[in-house]
Amino acid sequence: MPRPPVRRHLDAHALLHSSFRWQVPAHFNIGQACCTRWAADPASARRVAVAWQAEDGRSGTLSYGQLQAQATRLAAALQRLGVRQGDVVAVVLAQRPEAAVAHIALQLLGAVTMPLSMLFGPEALAFRLQDGAAVLAIADETAMAALLQARAACPGLRQVVAAGAAAGQADLDWAALLAQPAGAFLPAQTRADDAALLIYTSGTTGPPKGALMPQRALIGNLSGFVCSQNWFGSDADEVFWSPADWAWTGGLMDALLPTLYFGRRIVAFQGRFTPERAFELMQRHRVTHSFLFPTALKAMMKAVPEPRRHYRLRLRAVMSAGEALGDAVFGWCQQALGLTVNEMFGQTEINYVVGNCGRYVDAAGRARPGWPARPGSMGRAYPGHRVAVIDDAGQECPRGTPGDVAVHRLDLHGQPDPVFFLGYWRQPAATAAKFTGDPAASWCRTGDTAVMDADGYLWYQGRSDDVFKSSGYRIGPSEIENCLVKHPAVANAAVVPKPDAERGAVVKAYVVLAPGAVGDAGLVAALQQHVRGRLAPYEYPKDIEFVPSLPMTTTGKVQRRVLRLQEEERHRLAQA
Repeated sequence: MPRPPVRRHLDAHALLHSSFRWQVPAHFNIGQACCTRWAADPASARRVAVAWQAEDGRSGTLSYGQLQAQATRLAAALQRLGVRQGDVVAVVLAQRPEAAVAHIALQLLGAVTMPLSMLFGPEALAFRLQDGAAVLAIADETAMAALLQARAACPGLRQVVAAGAAAGQADLDWAALLAQPAGAFLPAQTRADDAALLIYTSGTTGPPKGALMPQRALIGNLSGFVCSQNWFGSDADEVFWSPADWAWTGGLMDALLPTLYFGRRIVAFQGRFTPERAFELMQRHRVTHSFLFPTALKAMMKAVPEPRRHYRLRLRAVMSAGEALGDAVFGWCQQALGLTVNEMFGQTEINYVVGNCGRYVDAAGRARPGWPARPGSMGRAYPGHRVAVIDDAGQECPRGTPGDVAVHRLDLHGQPDPVFFLGYWRQPAATAAKFTGDPAASWCRTGDTAVMDADGYLWYQGRSDDVFKSSGYRIGPSEIENCLVKHPAVANAAVVPKPDAERGAVVKAYVVLAPGAVGDAGLVAALQQHVRGRLAPYEYPKDIEFVPSLPMTTTGKVQRRVLRLQEEERHRLAQA
């Protein structure tokens, strides 16, 4: 469908790109930028950095001064234990103040932080700890049992620090380390290109790979973060919260670290996500900015259709990423939350590169419109990033032609883009395969398929391995899933190809029912007609299976690959 032209007088996209320049110092340290500089000023040191709340009702705050003091003592204690600059240290902690302290401490020490999800089992932990050569791990009660089981397979893991209720279960206790004086500890003088983080990909398309992130990557995230949060940093009362696990790029680089970089308050909630609790948290802590996955927003939409009738919300901006949001949820946010969600696209290796921006603040401090979001679009390139859709040969595709979303190493002004990862941990071949063209000025492929329209907006079609053909038609799952979710009986949906002898594949939908809905033959027919009447005839699901839940990564993405392999195995068994 042709898209309406952008109203140019309301569109600041070109202006922001033309006036933007990266400022990357030779030396840069995430810990110093996110905490030390605030703690050095008496007024800023008293500001709340982390407001924490546990599921059992316990709560408290940690100021920037307290965060710096605790991080310095922890860094000094770890240094005395033999942790050196460049050593890999695992952090397996829930959303809690100790996690913020650990991240700042390890950056001040110059160590490479390996954030790991508390949801990982022993095998997942052992693979990452061993592959990443971690020398020490910090864990709490949510992960200690699995970590201790994994330790037997990790001879290089010299010590384990126990935090929270896990105290006494490992070699060292968090409280004992922080009780030691910092002494004459001096923070590491890291260069912008020095390694800071080792973040393992979720492994949806193969074994997890460790993406080695430099200190400068945080700087590379900032233009997108500021834009997607409607110019975050322009108001002194900003409060950020996201249910995204701080062990992942979405929680660490899109929430915790950039919030601290701007000296603002972030809410840490240690507990299980529910739609009602999300609204309660935002009300209690006066949250102004958030990052909410599409799966979270879908659940909130279904559980609390009219939130402003029940909660006093102060939201000014919400960013969403991980999956296509879809116009059903997009419209609900406008109507029910009173704001337009800014969708964002990126990945661990090159994060926060595409999205939307509802407003910006000009040099005179006046709020101006950013660029208009288009329902269903991923948005446009954020300032400082050169983004295109390219073909297999690495050439830019004509507008309207599907291809691989890619980001260039050089920005539009020919300067290096700081957002890029250093490479995959000990996998030079995999690193090389990620890029196309001259190593010094090449395209980095994301593995995601999209179409770019005439105005530079990207329209997501799915992971390259999620797009499939049926009777010769190219089908992306996102549009069909979005259509299904609009039906009141559907809470969530995932679309994959089902092998078919005649057509190669047919569209198969896995559907999670909304509360009270009954998955019978009548609903199957109703859903098929629902899609057939809104999309192309070849896109409606020929087969629908009702399931209690969908396989998800810990970052909230649907694992379509799991469902696709399941369909292939079923087909193989049927043919045997």
